[in-house]
Amino acid sequence: MNVRPPIESSSPTAVLSVSFNNDASCFAVGLESGICIFHTKSCLLKASRDFNAGIGLVRMMGMTNYLALVGGGRSPKFAMNKAIIWDDMKGKAALEIAALSSVRGVQLGRERIVVVLQSSVRVYSFSKPPNLLHVYETADNLMGLCCMSDKKLAFPGRTAGQIQLVELATGNVSIIPAHSSALKAIQLSPDGELLASASETGTLIRVYSTSNCAKIAELRRGIDPATIYSLAFSPSGDYLACTSDKSTLHIFDVPHPRRTAPHRSQQLGGNGNEADPGKWGILGKIPLMPRVFSDVYSFASAPFEAGDEGMIGGIPFSEASTLGTTRLCKGVIGWTSNDSLVVIGAGQDARWEKFAINEGEDGKRYCTREGWKRYLGNT
Repeated sequence: MNVRPPIESSSPTAVLSVSFNNDASCFAVGLESGICIFHTKSCLLKASRDFNAGIGLVRMMGMTNYLALVGGGRSPKFAMNKAIIWDDMKGKAALEIAALSSVRGVQLGRERIVVVLQSSVRVYSFSKPPNLLHVYETADNLMGLCCMSDKKLAFPGRTAGQIQLVELATGNVSIIPAHSSALKAIQLSPDGELLASASETGTLIRVYSTSNCAKIAELRRGIDPATIYSLAFSPSGDYLACTSDKSTLHIFDVPHPRRTAPHRSQQLGGNGNEADPGKWGILGKIPLMPRVFSDVYSFASAPFEAGDEGMIGGIPFSEASTLGTTRLCKGVIGWTSNDSLVVIGAGQDARWEKFAINEGEDGKRYCTREGWKRYLGNT
């Protein structure tokens, strides 16, 4: 006898989107019925608001009462061509920015509001009314790729695989020819000094210094192509985490352009060369061998629950879907400290998973899962 409840009954609580605030101390989720905000470390519910309608995208502004909202799901709360700046203390919209096409992403700072459309990025002042300061054309950007630090803004260039890096104070633009195929993920470090990117191929992650746009690291996730879900730097910028549709969380060492990290170099050089530059042993030192043998791999990895949902809020998911966002959020990474991080998923089976980086008795570093829960049970 089939006692499973029908899918329709749980769709009002389907998670449509997941995002962290700037220090990853909280994460916000957009639901078919409203929004919820959780403490990242404990996965305890911090706040919620029931709109009785769908929020396809939600973005926090630090720990303030302002949120950026875009409608989505079966019954959107707001038009999907509008970015709503919501004052949750007053329980009403503070600002509204309308566009000619669906909003694909929003970034929120104390002085800037960044609205991402399919083929452009629009930068507004955080004022009433918002003033349009800059418009940047981009390659096709259905996923709304864009990231912002205090001083920098990064998003796809006009040519597939390129990144535009903008100085917010001046509006000056630098072009980074990061990949030969279209971008799948980009992320700035917390201090804005580093920029990581991955293409739709998903085998290599490249890291650039934002001060001079020089490539400072090339990291190999794997040999087989994969869809990269998320990239995230640790608070110190020493580590980079990556998730993909291979259901594996990878942790890489990252060199920082403005400082040295003796603890890391000691680990890399003082423990039998166990780090991933030596993943293939002597094969990596033989001249003219394929580069996969000498590339830098992750020093630790762990499986995470990616799920296999093909529906988002009861609607079949595809790249052409217009739901405020165009992809079912999976494997979204947030660091809670320099040696601990969480991975958040969306959909019906929305999970919070906590991981820690520890040093084993053999001197090697390992990534282990310390716990998980279905966080919608808290709502």
